[in-house]
Amino acid sequence: MIKLEQPELLLDGLLDFYPQAVHQPQHIYQALLEQLPWQSDTITVYGKQHVIPRLQCWMGDSGLSYTYSGKTLSTLAWHPLVQKLNEEINHQLGLSNNSVLCNLYRNGQDGMGWHSDDEPELGNAPVVVSLTLGAERDFALRRKGDSRMHSKIALPHGSVLVMKAGMQSRWQHSLPKRTGVSQPRINLTFRKLV
Repeated sequence: MIKLEQPELLLDGLLDFYPQAVHQPQHIYQALLEQLPWQSDTITVYGKQHVIPRLQCWMGDSGLSYTYSGKTLSTLAWHPLVQKLNEEINHQLGLSNNSVLCNLYRNGQDGMGWHSDDEPELGNAPVVVSLTLGAERDFALRRKGDSRMHSKIALPHGSVLVMKAGMQSRWQHSLPKRTGVSQPRINLTFRKLV
């Protein structure tokens, strides 16, 4: 299903980009769109509750929990297809990811603000593997402490982006909202909780 060979090296080697990594991405996209237990949720930002502008679910090995923005996600059992994707990624990249945050951006009005995946349970130098299915969207980057975007990468259907050790401590990323995007995008971010 996944073939990770000869990545494009980006951001001074902190990103490995595989633009066409997934074999038959449409089949996987359709299955996950229909079968995953997508849910709407809220997070706390500056003491206020906000509806997250996307749907999501959290899967992983039993006994794990993940907290971000004051919200602890309950871990669902692996969906067989998502578990197979995780196993293939782990095997090809020599990783031991044990969980995945699944996000469904219903259209261009859904997005994700600036952040780093640097929660304590991810350890000091996490490697996060991001798999995109569906609508192409921009992955925006800026240095921590900066207020302006540094660059952006278009993530197409079937692509994999590997955020390597050290990136989360120096960079932030976001998925900006985009008018004119009417199709959904599924993003699976595989990670290891320690």
